[in-house]
Amino acid sequence: MAEENKEVNNEEEKKGGKKKLLIFLLIFLIIAGAGGFAAYKFLLSGKQEENSEEKKAEQVVKEVNAVEQLGIMYDLGTFVVNLADKDADRYLKITIVLELESDQVRMEVEKRLPQIKDAITTLLLTKTSEEIKTAEGMELLKEEIIKRVNAILPLGGVKNVYFTEFVIQTA
Repeated sequence: MAEENKEVNNEEEKKGGKKKLLIFLLIFLIIAGAGGFAAYKFLLSGKQEENSEEKKAEQVVKEVNAVEQLGIMYDLGTFVVNLADKDADRYLKITIVLELESDQVRMEVEKRLPQIKDAITTLLLTKTSEEIKTAEGMELLKEEIIKRVNAILPLGGVKNVYFTEFVIQTA
């Protein structure tokens, strides 16, 4: 009987040892997995931070270049004209800002301001509300203003036209 008890105890010790080993391996795998995951996240986030910093730097460079490429703004003022609508009296109130290439162009615009304003007023008088009330119509009007003003200026130089106010009113 004593021998049977020793055999049972030996078997229990072997089973207990196997259980302890299995628990130890399980805990080790969990810790190793968590550590590996943490290391992966740490390294990956470091690369993402580097990439985001590089992207931010590139964006700043683009913004600086855009500002440098921005021309000189020249406010022509507000124009109020009758539109060419036949069915009703309609008025257009529009404020125009020109983007110019250089100071030299700005000085030329100032010299020829009456001619430029006359050309724009004459152009606006030929338009109907249907032609200019859409976004496409406004873009076409901008292109026509650029062409007319550049035709007056000896070297051209108007890069863009901006409407800071655009109101069509029925009388």
